[in-house]
Amino acid sequence: MPATHMLLLACLAWGTGARTAQLRKANDRSGRCQYTFSVASPSESSCPEQGQAMSAIQDLQRDSSTQRADLQSTIARLSSLENLLNQLTLGQAAGPQGSQEGLQGELGTLRKERDQLETQTRELEVAYSNLLRDKSALEDEKRRLAQENEDLARRLESSSQEVASLRRGRCPQTRATPREVQPDSREASQWNLDTLAFQELKSELTKVPASQILESPSGPPRSDDDGCGELVWVGEPVTLRTAETITGKYGVWMRDPRPAFPYTRETTWRIDTVGTDIHQVFEYSLISQFVQGYPSKVHVLPRALESTGAVVYGGSLYFQGAESRTVIRYELNTEAVKAEKDIPGAGYHGQFPYSWGGYTDIDLAVDETGLWVIYSTEEAKGAIVLSKLNPESLELEQTWETNIRKQSVANAFVICGTLYTVSSYSSAEATVNFAYDTGTGVSKTLTIPFKNRYKYSSMIDYNPLERKLFAWDNFNMVTYDIKLSRM
Repeated sequence: MPATHMLLLACLAWGTGARTAQLRKANDRSGRCQYTFSVASPSESSCPEQGQAMSAIQDLQRDSSTQRADLQSTIARLSSLENLLNQLTLGQAAGPQGSQEGLQGELGTLRKERDQLETQTRELEVAYSNLLRDKSALEDEKRRLAQENEDLARRLESSSQEVASLRRGRCPQTRATPREVQPDSREASQWNLDTLAFQELKSELTKVPASQILESPSGPPRSDDDGCGELVWVGEPVTLRTAETITGKYGVWMRDPRPAFPYTRETTWRIDTVGTDIHQVFEYSLISQFVQGYPSKVHVLPRALESTGAVVYGGSLYFQGAESRTVIRYELNTEAVKAEKDIPGAGYHGQFPYSWGGYTDIDLAVDETGLWVIYSTEEAKGAIVLSKLNPESLELEQTWETNIRKQSVANAFVICGTLYTVSSYSSAEATVNFAYDTGTGVSKTLTIPFKNRYKYSSMIDYNPLERKLFAWDNFNMVTYDIKLSRM
């Protein structure tokens, strides 16, 4: 029996209760080493028979096989535990570095999330600020529209009174039925006083020669001669047309005091200037077309126009380019820009406007002597600067700096080389309050009455050919007769 089996038997014997055992080692007869192991039976007093001994040996062998299987299973489990222990040991050795990398990754992710939240917070703050600004602007616009509605209601009430007055003073023939209307008259479209639509006043119009309109003004007569003089009187406003839409709240309309073919002294131009992208210029070949509201042509300017300072002179439209100090000469017949010129140092887009605003920083004017531009500069500290322009090249020929603060007056125009200003754009009882003579360089105060019938005059220009003031007063295109003293 091998030595290992002997040891195993000894262990089994010890586990079964035997407490004494003997192991002997000696050579047998052939000289081989032989181990002899003797164990006393814990329960038997004497040895059993041969059969009984074999049965015990077989039991011991079975127990030995079972215990060997258990031992192999235990060894396998120990190997598995050793592998796990090695893995844990390796994991602990590499743990600090791996843990640090993992924490750094998580920290980077958290930082990215924090940055995203901060960015979103800033965006929300900006959006909130924009909403507050828009809200403030909308509230201002709401107040402005409410004021305009009040003005419009007063204007409609005034118009209603004028209609009633016209009906009371109308001749009997004009009250005839439609079949009895005179052949030379027609009915204009009705102004519905029950709505806020801007429509024409219903009336019966009789054809009048244009020469009579141009050459026979109402009110006190002008000077006997057609020469220049000092302004001494401004008549009542005469309304020729009312704008149809809200874009006509303010604007500019004009006739050429030096008409060039194919235009005549009747040709009229009109620009509605409410908005930020003004390109359209309406042209009316006849005064009757202008009064009826039927343009013969619509010009589309190649560059946007700003405010109400445009004029027509010698067949060209002169206007200020939007958001710039540039004056542009646009030839109406060829529909081409012929000249552009920056006015040196001139304020624009709200720097030095008239008191009513409207980006009226640069105002062009025409008189008996030619083309002018009215503006201000930083050097003049807001005082009116007046320059004479070359109508072809737009070069400045001569400049005068006045002592009249531009934002303190509502509008200005030039007659016979003298600059005149109007005190208010909204007062019904305004005045022509200052005059500056470019010939002497002297200014003086005036108190010539000037009526803003509709209480929002956004444009006042002088036409030297007709010797009238043209104005745009709260949707209405009006004229004023004037009187000049003898020189």
